[in-house]
Amino acid sequence: MATSSATFEEAFPFGAGAVKRYRLGNGLRVLILVDKSAPVVSYHTWFGVGSRHEKPGKTGLAHLFEHLMFNETESMKAGEFDRKLEESGAESNAATWVDWTYYHEALPKDRLALAVKLESERMARLVLRTPQVDSEKEVVANERRYRVEDDVEGAASELLYKTAFRKHPYHWPTIGWMSDIEGFTPEDCAAFYRTYYAPNNAAVIVVGDVREADVLSRIEGAYGAIPRAEIPAEDYEPEPPQTDARLVELKKPTASEKLYLGYHGPALGDADHVPLTLLSEILFGGRASRAHRALVQGAELASDVRGWVSTFRDPGLFEMHVTARPGVDSHVALAALDKEIERVSRELVTDDELARAKARLELGLLQSLDTASGKAETIGFYETVLGDPSAVFRRLRETRHVTASELRAAMRRTLLGQRTIVRVIPDGSEGNE
Repeated sequence: MATSSATFEEAFPFGAGAVKRYRLGNGLRVLILVDKSAPVVSYHTWFGVGSRHEKPGKTGLAHLFEHLMFNETESMKAGEFDRKLEESGAESNAATWVDWTYYHEALPKDRLALAVKLESERMARLVLRTPQVDSEKEVVANERRYRVEDDVEGAASELLYKTAFRKHPYHWPTIGWMSDIEGFTPEDCAAFYRTYYAPNNAAVIVVGDVREADVLSRIEGAYGAIPRAEIPAEDYEPEPPQTDARLVELKKPTASEKLYLGYHGPALGDADHVPLTLLSEILFGGRASRAHRALVQGAELASDVRGWVSTFRDPGLFEMHVTARPGVDSHVALAALDKEIERVSRELVTDDELARAKARLELGLLQSLDTASGKAETIGFYETVLGDPSAVFRRLRETRHVTASELRAAMRRTLLGQRTIVRVIPDGSEGNE
């Protein structure tokens, strides 16, 4: 079969090196970072499809593929994919979320050809007949029972997004509704595969002790003949501003009341995302944070407080979780948390708090780049969500320059709006923690 040669597009500074992006004639993006710090290679394949691309009645398809892709292909029996990698000393896995799905391998550097062969095979020749689909549907249904329906946090998180979002596809869970999972057909899967698992909807990221020319040659040979697909334009309604406070209650086998709060927040690429991430660190980042000191250490109202800002392509949520101590009314814990939120709306955070939050975020970011796998994941994530594989370093520069005044302004734009609260109440069952 004929192959298409790669065209160089751009180089992006990335730490001490540079990520080079190429594109094959069928649209496949190939991003390479040569990193000779260890004799390994990390091979990632990121697809621009997540639960946001599904339709009502067909939720969970993106996640189902995370399972189907480890099954049978036209030239490999079920289980052969994993066996070949394990025999080569490789590790592999996959993940799906709202905006993306990715598959990855970490291998000794002399096994790069195996990753290229296996990944190109399952991108083009996956088997999607009734036995394969029914088998993985059952696995996913059991996963949903375990991680959502029988799990307090999973059920509450699902209800939080279902309540906070009414128009945007972030309304439904990535794992999908159970009735949708049970109803998938091989035809549903084949249509989804033909549409989204195409080279022009994917980026291959290779990081490690490799030669760039060798990587390109192998990828051109394996992927070049895979045809591109017609990727449909997204058709969804943006989430309108939330104008009402939303409170729902959920009874679960838990020993104490819990709160799951969500304020509509900025998209990953918005200017407010960095200052709000710093604010989350000041409020919830460790034992020295404001919420921990006020609710856990001081008044002893809660056993756990957490918060984070979602990293979605479209506006997501600034989430906050509180686990009240047994016997404490969650309304009392909520009042204490609201006091801390009101305080940061009124007063500037201190220089020490801001410096500590910046240092913690920078340390976490740099630690995530310690390995080839960490670099590949970071490159793939920012390439897929923002179209900029080196955006992590731009965010690092922005983090260093945020002022207390900018942080407060971002806070007022987000945390003074209407919010959604899921209140989890013990159901009185014997299974309480």
